[in-house]
Amino acid sequence: MTEIHKDQTVGVFVDVQNMYYSAKNLYSAKVDFKKLLDKAVMNRRLVRASAYVIRADTPDEENFFDALRNIGYEVKIKELKEFYSGDKKGDWDLGMSVDMIQQAKKLDTVVLVTGDGDFAVLVDHLKAMGCRVEVMSFGSSSAKEIRESATKFIDMDENQEKFLVD
Repeated sequence: MTEIHKDQTVGVFVDVQNMYYSAKNLYSAKVDFKKLLDKAVMNRRLVRASAYVIRADTPDEENFFDALRNIGYEVKIKELKEFYSGDKKGDWDLGMSVDMIQQAKKLDTVVLVTGDGDFAVLVDHLKAMGCRVEVMSFGSSSAKEIRESATKFIDMDENQEKFLVD
């Protein structure tokens, strides 16, 4: 299944932290998650859109989570872990991977929104399951492995103004 058509079922899985820091570091801007979702779906049949976030107890965080819900995302929240050393960690790689593998049975196309190269093995697995896997991210901050493993790579750098808000 290599072509896009309106009857395809689509699941969108967004690594919010990856997109947030890419937009901030590359363009000093924020991602417009509504426009991102519209581009990911491309008039196909959306089954589920999941946004994976880390709760860091920052101002307006809950308002942001609510805004994502209002756009149509299922918001999955993980607490930021603080270690004895003072280091902090919060990532969704494993949780996102499990969700995508479980959902893949119901989807023609998985749209993974991240530039994280750790997901390349997952992309290969999803393709072996018969899914078309589109990866969307800012190409200049995307790992070569994730770009090359995707059925289609959508480089958000090429039209960054469509995906960003000040």
